[in-house]
Amino acid sequence: MGNYTEEINRRRTFAIISHPDAGKTTLTEKFLLYGGAINLAGSVKGKATARHAVSDWMEIEKERGISVTSSVLQFEYDGYCINILDTPGHQDFSEDTYRTLMAADSAVMVIDAGKGVEAQTRKLFKVCVMRNIPIFTFINKMDRDANDTFELLDDIEKELGIATCPVNWPIGSGKGFKGVYDREKKCVIAYSNTEKGTREGTATEIPVNDEDSLRELIGAEAADRLLEEIELLDGASAEFNLEMVRAGKLTPVCFGSALTNFGVEIFLKHFLNMTTAPLPRRADIGIIEPAENDFSAFVFKIQANMNKAHRDRVAFMRICSGKFDADMEVRHVQGGRVMRLSQPQQIMADERKLLNEAYAGDIIGVFDPGIFSIGDTLCMPKEKFMYEGIPTFAPEHFARVRQVDTMKRKQFVKGIEQIAQEGAIQIFQEFNTGLEEIIVGVVGVLQFDVLKYRLENEYNVEIRLEKLPYEHIRWIENKEEVDIEKLNGTSDMKKVKDMKGNPLLLFVNSWSIGMTLDRNKGLVLAEFGRN
Repeated sequence: MGNYTEEINRRRTFAIISHPDAGKTTLTEKFLLYGGAINLAGSVKGKATARHAVSDWMEIEKERGISVTSSVLQFEYDGYCINILDTPGHQDFSEDTYRTLMAADSAVMVIDAGKGVEAQTRKLFKVCVMRNIPIFTFINKMDRDANDTFELLDDIEKELGIATCPVNWPIGSGKGFKGVYDREKKCVIAYSNTEKGTREGTATEIPVNDEDSLRELIGAEAADRLLEEIELLDGASAEFNLEMVRAGKLTPVCFGSALTNFGVEIFLKHFLNMTTAPLPRRADIGIIEPAENDFSAFVFKIQANMNKAHRDRVAFMRICSGKFDADMEVRHVQGGRVMRLSQPQQIMADERKLLNEAYAGDIIGVFDPGIFSIGDTLCMPKEKFMYEGIPTFAPEHFARVRQVDTMKRKQFVKGIEQIAQEGAIQIFQEFNTGLEEIIVGVVGVLQFDVLKYRLENEYNVEIRLEKLPYEHIRWIENKEEVDIEKLNGTSDMKKVKDMKGNPLLLFVNSWSIGMTLDRNKGLVLAEFGRN
């Protein structure tokens, strides 16, 4: 057993979740700035000369200025080694986003102060709740006009069903934004716009009980309002409780502006104090502790054709325990083979660096000759166990897919199956027909564009998509006990099967699900599939 406890304990692995345009990419960029991973943060959209955020690399992403795939960024800060899993924030995100949350130990939720909780945030939040992962909230864009602060907190509590505990409190917003009040230090940190694209910047701190200086700094009206709000806040908000935070029942909230770089480092410091080192994971032989076990990992994402020049596939894995060494042999449990992992690398946007070692909490990419699947476990040759499977999430949009040139059937099937293996799409067939009819299900409609774009560019196959009206899908949990042929469904129900032959039901209306359950006693339907 190597002495790698110290390395593991300084790891922090988290995902950033948000609705589109809440400022997630800008926040990520500022984190990297503090970690010295980049020297100058440039606004992501805007001038052609502005530096692109390092986490967007796929051609289609560069064209649209959005993140389609999840990137992994690693940087050092204040003695910690931080792994950020950047999830796509576009409304047309994919199942990839959900899966990324399976590899994280906590989540940072970015909310636009002018909009509050939005649809995308709700979906991602559900997955965090399912896994009980701690959620830390950054309310962004305080330099613009914001909603009432109490209303924003109320919105989080009502919409997401999680208690909030403000770590700091904003003083005004937009043109009237004066800074934040730090509840623990009981002082006001004045807003300054000097830190825009660099790490330097001066922060003025004034104790809140020094009322004269406070009035001078932020004005009498803002000072009176702040003192009133602090009194209200101390009486109304949830007490800070680290155990509840770590159980995913309470979210600490910070306010700031990622664009002007105010409040970002304050948030990062609070976050690192509250979050934990890599957490134990559940396997079929019990709980695997990160520092007490030898190397093990699971695959949570597969990305093909990351490099145009080489037709390659990279399997991303989260290391769950021990230390990984580039020369070591490992067991691929599902594949039943012992092997060396080829070209282990850490990927920062389109830059890759080969690595010799990595530790529990880290994310590594390895060359995949087509043998890995999402959810696969890797461990030491002498061991044999499997981590819990990653759920298959319910697609919300469906389309029938046909290739334009029937002579290219082989490339079409190969391309669509490979993209499905990556988990960006799910493919189904009509219940009683062959592979002629392929139905594709996606979590976000942008994935249809990605599918079309990739089949044309990578497999030289043109397709036609015919959108279908279905919006709800259910897996049949007790398929052995049910005669699928004789199911008494609704008129808007369609029976399909996945590539493994499992039966599924598609519905146009959500109320049809309840009716189908009522009509078929004993039928058990599930929102998530099991891998």
